[in-house]
Amino acid sequence: MTAQIFNPTAAVAVTMTPSAIEHVRKQLKKNPEALGIRLAIRESGCSGFKYETQWVEESSKEDQIFHLDGVDVFVKTIHLPLVNGIEIDFVTAGVNSTFEFRNPNATAECGCGESFTVT
Repeated sequence: MTAQIFNPTAAVAVTMTPSAIEHVRKQLKKNPEALGIRLAIRESGCSGFKYETQWVEESSKEDQIFHLDGVDVFVKTIHLPLVNGIEIDFVTAGVNSTFEFRNPNATAECGCGESFTVT
């Protein structure tokens, strides 16, 4: 058994594509109380974990904040080992638009893409 040590100050844990940054900026203009967007992880789905995004109106001392081209992304420190190195994209296919997460820590994803596993 090996132990992994995560040092949040030594890694850039979150990046966003230009389309994701543009989308979040537009949404923040509609919601002036929001400070930024939160990337959260919760146990769910057939693979174990699920990504959630939420608007942040108040930061917490448990938050790590990533400043990405004028957009602040909030991640709770306890979630950083699960998302270290993640890229958030915003994609449009036909009439549907959604965030897409490219997580190098995910070792498996469910068939519908709603949940992921890390080992």
